[in-house]
Amino acid sequence: MKEILAAIAALDDSAAGEADFAALPLPESYRAITVHRDETAMFDGLPSLARDPRASLHLDEVPVPPLGPGEALVAVMASSVNYNSVWTSIFEPVPTFAFLRRYGRLSPLAARHDLPYHVIGSDLAGVVLRVGEGVNAWRPGDEVVAHCLSVELESAEGHDDTMLDPQQRIWGFETNFGGLAELSLVKANQLMPKPRHLSWEEAAAPGLVNSTAYRQLVSRNGAAMKQGDNVLIWGASGGLGSYATQLVLAGGATPVCVVSSPEKAELCRRMGATAVIDRGAEGYRFWRDEHTQDPREWRRFGARIRELTGGEDVDIVLEHPGRETFGASVYVTRRGGTVVTCASTTGYQHAYDNRYLWMSLKRVVGSHFANYREAWEANRLVAKGRVHPTLSRVYPLAETGQAAHEVHANRHQGKVGILALAPAEGLGVRDRELRERHLTAINRFRAPAPQPVGGGA
Repeated sequence: MKEILAAIAALDDSAAGEADFAALPLPESYRAITVHRDETAMFDGLPSLARDPRASLHLDEVPVPPLGPGEALVAVMASSVNYNSVWTSIFEPVPTFAFLRRYGRLSPLAARHDLPYHVIGSDLAGVVLRVGEGVNAWRPGDEVVAHCLSVELESAEGHDDTMLDPQQRIWGFETNFGGLAELSLVKANQLMPKPRHLSWEEAAAPGLVNSTAYRQLVSRNGAAMKQGDNVLIWGASGGLGSYATQLVLAGGATPVCVVSSPEKAELCRRMGATAVIDRGAEGYRFWRDEHTQDPREWRRFGARIRELTGGEDVDIVLEHPGRETFGASVYVTRRGGTVVTCASTTGYQHAYDNRYLWMSLKRVVGSHFANYREAWEANRLVAKGRVHPTLSRVYPLAETGQAAHEVHANRHQGKVGILALAPAEGLGVRDRELRERHLTAINRFRAPAPQPVGGGA
């Protein structure tokens, strides 16, 4: 592993020459963050918030998996924590070993994923070490990020929109060998160029959430946002919402940002949003009790939105909290507007008054991650400096449990990064001129001061 890291450190050192990454010896094992199949009952009887990822996430030494056709083995410099990593760690809604077992039945190649441990993580930034047979677009030594869509594409359904492939899975959640590790196994069609002006940890942060927000808002598979739209964004300073806010602003639309604290409201304003609702300060309670929603609160919320938009309702709602907010989301959407939903972090059973959907010709659109083209376009916006990382804090790989605990408890802003092979923050920057132009935006979520950036690995 030291030889691999030294070769990566030399990539931006013109005096060092270019290493032959294909000739570098591979280790027999690597360090990875895992959950264990024999521990899936450890939180039985506990409510979600009482389940502690620090108890279930392990730093293990695991064997390097064999490389198959169409795949790439990547040296992971940095990764990040997503909600699916939290769900995996608390074994909700089901332990991920059910996904791995099902995938393993597909083929002898897929059987590699059905193991008594699960290497998790759905983001990475790193360097290609090996490519399998049939891979022509990528070679060892390429600096890459990975999106998390894993597909087989043997069925016709997936060839219009790969998200419709019956064998569509989320890498590192429904497959093994994820990105919270020193090495990772991905399909070659998950790879995208690493933005050259970003450090490893910054480049690893946008992948899953930026692509998800792009499909929800921009793509014709989602809301097909246009200039002038008003877009309601729940959790606008969080992992998904912070990228959604930037996409709305970059697309000439108006974000209406909903947050839960003055600090989070200030982050939205720093991104350029002017319409911000601190739901904690304004005391919205959309449920009277466990079984009864409160339409008066919907109306009060809708009135507040119109105060901020000059009397207009929102054209689009970016929904991801689920049960707690869905009734309000349907109500406040304008006639003919769209509620686009991905995930349900407060509960999967959504309830709403259908009169406000059916009689006002509104639409509810389900959206799940993004296809390769959507992920590529979302990454291109990052590479061009139109969308920026929202990285707030970085942990070493050994402290991934603590990082996941922070995300689970909603104590984080934006994205939480993880250093894998990268020995320090701020490494891997290749285009310093572009970086300097956007440094304030890149460091917007960081506190208290911007991190110094060097070259090296």
